[in-house]
Amino acid sequence: MNKTAIQPKGLNIAKELNTSKPSTILHGILRICSLILCLSMFFPGLNPARISNLINRNISLFTTGLSFSDLTTKFNAMFRQGAVDKSTFVLLSAASVVIIVGTVLCGIGGCMSLGNNRMKSRGIWFPIVGSLIASGGLVGIYRSYLQLQASRGAKRAQVVFPSVFYLYIGLLGLILLVSLIILLTERRLEKEDKMEMPEKYSLFLMLLPIIVLAFIFLYLPLYGWRYSFFDYKAGGTLSRENFVGFKWFTILFRNPATVRDIVRVLRNTLVMSGLGILTSWVPMAFAILLNEIRSNRFKRLVQTVTTIPNFISWVLVYAIALAIFSTEGFLNSFLELFNANQNTNWLMNSDHMWTKMLLWGMWKSLGWSAIVYIAAIAGIDQELYEAAKIDGAGRFQRVWHITVPGLMPTYLVLLLLTIAGALSNGLEQYLMFQNANNKDVIEVLDLYVYNIGIDGGRIPLSTVIGMSKSLISITLLLFANRLSKFVRGEGII
Repeated sequence: MNKTAIQPKGLNIAKELNTSKPSTILHGILRICSLILCLSMFFPGLNPARISNLINRNISLFTTGLSFSDLTTKFNAMFRQGAVDKSTFVLLSAASVVIIVGTVLCGIGGCMSLGNNRMKSRGIWFPIVGSLIASGGLVGIYRSYLQLQASRGAKRAQVVFPSVFYLYIGLLGLILLVSLIILLTERRLEKEDKMEMPEKYSLFLMLLPIIVLAFIFLYLPLYGWRYSFFDYKAGGTLSRENFVGFKWFTILFRNPATVRDIVRVLRNTLVMSGLGILTSWVPMAFAILLNEIRSNRFKRLVQTVTTIPNFISWVLVYAIALAIFSTEGFLNSFLELFNANQNTNWLMNSDHMWTKMLLWGMWKSLGWSAIVYIAAIAGIDQELYEAAKIDGAGRFQRVWHITVPGLMPTYLVLLLLTIAGALSNGLEQYLMFQNANNKDVIEVLDLYVYNIGIDGGRIPLSTVIGMSKSLISITLLLFANRLSKFVRGEGII
């Protein structure tokens, strides 16, 4: 009796071991190769479509496939003269798109390999098809290379065969080989009734798009920090000839004009950040007052009206300000009714500019910032209010002794993040309201980096300042986190 009871269990264990042993290594290789292939699309140095030295070094395979104008910036004259056939670059761009599609399919297959046997068996076809499609794209790039090399303007086009081409061949070949092995070795495995995935993997894949976007727009731009070590001009290249080491770092301290500008900009930045920290309690107070409104209809109306400005761009906000506070705006027209109009341009005036910027920013973000506190209030145990009410506590006492303490953890976390971002005031608001009269008091650090980098063309210096700002912000975050642990016993890191 015991033997027959134990035998099925032993068979199941052996079957489970036979199922998981090959898939652990093979699916791991498939996921790693698919991840490398997906990430390589966004690195300019890993662009297999760069078949000419005239193609911008700073465009990736993703940009090559989606932006034909960036790909052919330096070839327009050759197209007009007939030295290079435009169809060559059309084929090159189309081949890049094909590789991108194949890479995406490989990535989907790598994600599906995290599921059960049925999902794995269905998903294994994605890397097989994707690798074949991407290989077809590589063939298209190679044909573009041969066509460009055979053209009359081959010498002017500075044709070069990209060495990273072999990397793509190796990755796609390995993905195809591993996928076929998985397909042949696991085709007889018992399949479940429906495709499923463990919760930890499904939650990770839900977060994956945010991780990818954060990588592309937050971490990948850090690759541009290398410009701080070169004497770079817009449209130029980075080489040993224009490598200057720490020249631009020393200019921050040796050039008197730059030092004065940095001091002035830091003053504006820290004052605006300080005002923001001092008024950081306003959204919490607004949320508390909003929560105390008895009429749900009026409460929703107020919340909607105060939240809408967050979705209005600063361009439209400036247009509203122009209509109200310009020389011929509403305010002067209203004062003219009382013979008090002095034709003052309230918008161009630099008086009380810090306070003006604070009020405009508060008007735009108040309702949106209060949403976090409204959600936190909803999470407070309602039995506390009932118990306090039975004990005779009034509305103000319930707010002061229950609501405010319940919101303090949320407030302190947001305060730490505000302190960490003290040097990041944003750009759009100050760029819109900047003019010749108020530039000295409105130019914050982000706007200064934009002005000297984009308008002034001093890209290396703006890169150095941006690097310094990021490092100081990290230091402030660590300091604020340590202070929070010392005061509250817990931090956010």
